[in-house]
Amino acid sequence: MRVCGIKLTHDGAIALVENGKLVFCVEQEKRDNNTRYQTIDNLDAVVAVLAEHGLNVRDIDQFVIDGWDGEVESQFQVLSGVTPLTLRGAPYVERHDEGLLDSLDGSGLTLDGRVFPYRSYPHVTGHVASAYCTSPFAKSGQPAFCLVWDGCIFPRLYYVEGKTARFFKALFPMIGQTYAAAGHYFGPYKQASRGGWDLGVAGKLMAYIALGSVDERIVAVFQKLYEEHFAGDTDLARTYRANINDAEASLAAVHEFFAASALLLTAASPEDVLASFHLFIERLVVKEMAIALQHHSFPGSRNLCIAGGCGLNIKWNSALREAGLFDAVWVPPFPNDSGSAIGAACAEIVAQEGFVPLEWSVYSGPSLQAGNVPAGWDATPCSIPELAAILASNKPVVFLSGRAELGPRALGGRSILAAATSPDMKDYLNDIKFREHFRPVAPICLEDRAPDIFSPGTPDPYMLFDHQTRPEWRDKVPAVVHLDGSARLQTISRSSHHKVAEVLVEYEKLTGIPLLCNTSANYHGRGFFPSAAAACEWGRVEHIWCDGMLFRQTHSTEQSLVDTTFTAS
Repeated sequence: MRVCGIKLTHDGAIALVENGKLVFCVEQEKRDNNTRYQTIDNLDAVVAVLAEHGLNVRDIDQFVIDGWDGEVESQFQVLSGVTPLTLRGAPYVERHDEGLLDSLDGSGLTLDGRVFPYRSYPHVTGHVASAYCTSPFAKSGQPAFCLVWDGCIFPRLYYVEGKTARFFKALFPMIGQTYAAAGHYFGPYKQASRGGWDLGVAGKLMAYIALGSVDERIVAVFQKLYEEHFAGDTDLARTYRANINDAEASLAAVHEFFAASALLLTAASPEDVLASFHLFIERLVVKEMAIALQHHSFPGSRNLCIAGGCGLNIKWNSALREAGLFDAVWVPPFPNDSGSAIGAACAEIVAQEGFVPLEWSVYSGPSLQAGNVPAGWDATPCSIPELAAILASNKPVVFLSGRAELGPRALGGRSILAAATSPDMKDYLNDIKFREHFRPVAPICLEDRAPDIFSPGTPDPYMLFDHQTRPEWRDKVPAVVHLDGSARLQTISRSSHHKVAEVLVEYEKLTGIPLLCNTSANYHGRGFFPSAAAACEWGRVEHIWCDGMLFRQTHSTEQSLVDTTFTAS
């Protein structure tokens, strides 16, 4: 059975699951240098992606559209070619506690001139399904809690067991967008207007707080205002909680909360305010999770899956893992809406078969595209040992290999790699990418060596937990040490079939160091480079390695073009 999941709104994507295996997931931002968080405005994108994988729209057994804003149902305004369509969808959240798998049966999905029926499940259903079905708990048949905390909802806790899932409780009354909204009032992204929304601010604030220190007096201010505005028995808080399904009203309440905070914290530095607010929420998450579990017993292992946009916060993930509340914690590499097309497809499978495991690989994104490399570049074959020698000479390399990784983080498929031994390398990489000076550069490290360098240094293949760099290594790899000594670590097994593992093994042979800098290869504000040609056109790194070929900038004035056609490895 072929199920095609479609996410139409921000982080638009198309995923195909066939007989329990993820065949591909193509996020629109990773095609043609599209902007980050690209939507699907025209259904021709679905037709094109299927065709690129040798499929016709008639080959699909079931189309599924991810649900969106709305208490009862959602609506999407899209094009099919030049024809405007209105499609109905499921709401953001299930309508009752046992309604996670309730679907809306829609019609009128027009693809390549043909009209298809489709199903739509609530948006949160996709998060629960994608998180659990990709987890090790699904493989072993173990039950698990699933925490879903997205921008427009309170953190919602579900329990998945066997073929069923049920809503357990909302942990506390704070929507996920609250964290990013703090940036409107404090720090480098402060703005007078409450309008507009940058989906990347939350991640940037997570880096910025390393400049600050926690002040318990500031934490106390946020605690007091939290009770008054959100959680307490006040008119203000009751009105906020009653209007949670009204996104505009709930966001307005968040802004009122921060406006009140700003009046009380005029003397505090913004970095201390944001560091303190971060810790306030972290403590709240752990405390309320403990309370939720305290009076309930569950058979077997106690496991946790984390999904929703807040699942990208590595510090909160680590706090939950270290709290001792769970035997194991799983976060997929696409906890935010970049995984919602996969989630939509998984929701249909769950509705038919229960919460069965999904066979999947993180390297299931778009294949490298062909393209014409501009003049001024030479292309020659380059082995992995030769590439490691270039990196050992302290020269960064755009590294493009096989299919792109899923989710928002570069994991060695569309990366810029560089030696971490120079303290200037982090600044250099931030400069060429037009990033702020306080932004960290992640290490990618051989898994078996990671505990020697980082604490805890446990396997972290998708860069989703917090690690501290051990003191004896901080001067050895300064480019990947964040301002607070932490590292956004990615680990990879030296036996992995991915080419980036081979690079690390060869680099370790030359230098004795089992890690490299790893940052995403992309234009500023856009998705990963889709081709070597795109990386050459960007031109801010002189060496580009793409599936065995090395492109080097020669500054030649020749007008000849080098054709590059690569297949996924």
